Amino acid sequence: MSYETIIFEHKDHVATITINRPKALNALNSQLLRELSGLLDEIAENEEMRVVVLTGAGEKAFVAGADISELSTLNPVQARYFAKKGHEVMNKLQTLPVPVIAAVNGFALGGGLEMALACDFIYASENAKIGLPEINLGIIPGFGGTQRLSRIVGKNLAKEMIFTGKMMSAEEAENKGIINKVFPVASLMAEVQKTAGVIASKGKVSLNAAKSTINGGVDVDLANGCEMEINAFALCLASGDAKEGTTAFLEKRTAVFKAGLKE
Repeated sequence: MSYETIIFEHKDHVATITINRPKALNALNSQLLRELSGLLDEIAENEEMRVVVLTGAGEKAFVAGADISELSTLNPVQARYFAKKGHEVMNKLQTLPVPVIAAVNGFALGGGLEMALACDFIYASENAKIGLPEINLGIIPGFGGTQRLSRIVGKNLAKEMIFTGKMMSAEEAENKGIINKVFPVASLMAEVQKTAGVIASKGKVSLNAAKSTINGGVDVDLANGCEMEINAFALCLASGDAKEGTTAFLEKRTAVFKAGLKE
């Protein structure tokens, strides 16, 4: 399938998605959300994919937010549909059966930060700036920002960021635990791909189990979270990946995992 607003590449079990509207600083519009939603569905069904890298075209912006030229024309009914479509895409990123790394190369504002927060973790370039500036437009974050940010940094810092609309540097965001690591602009993608390669060498069954258990356990009490882990652990042990991993360990060789979740 061809896309007008995104670039999709894959190699060695690593899928790379590039948001490709550089003239608009990769702003999110309805067409982009539709195309990305469809692509994520394809990736979820592709047994070869073990990790996804999400980034933006150029060095100025990862995603600078929603497309204001489209946003300004929406009535309340259309705005609700637009927000629901955005939430659908963010939820697909968060629940994709493989890990997703956000490579934030420049501005990640509004919907851009919300998209990065829906990924499993964030690497960023030194020139990255993040923030939820919707308050300056008389609106609030609409793609999950009020919910995901507060779960990462706590309510008080999330409120400060959302109430003021101020941007935060990559260094400060790293210190706050929003960004995992910061790299020079020139080496960001190489570092991201290095980590993606490490993840891609693991078994897809265990990657999926780890991601779903961590995500699901965050919103339940410890006892229920541990029960989820017990069940996921047991399912992993029944997989071909576990058989290969344990056998390889005993035979003192590198494990070669199957590409897919299907046995």
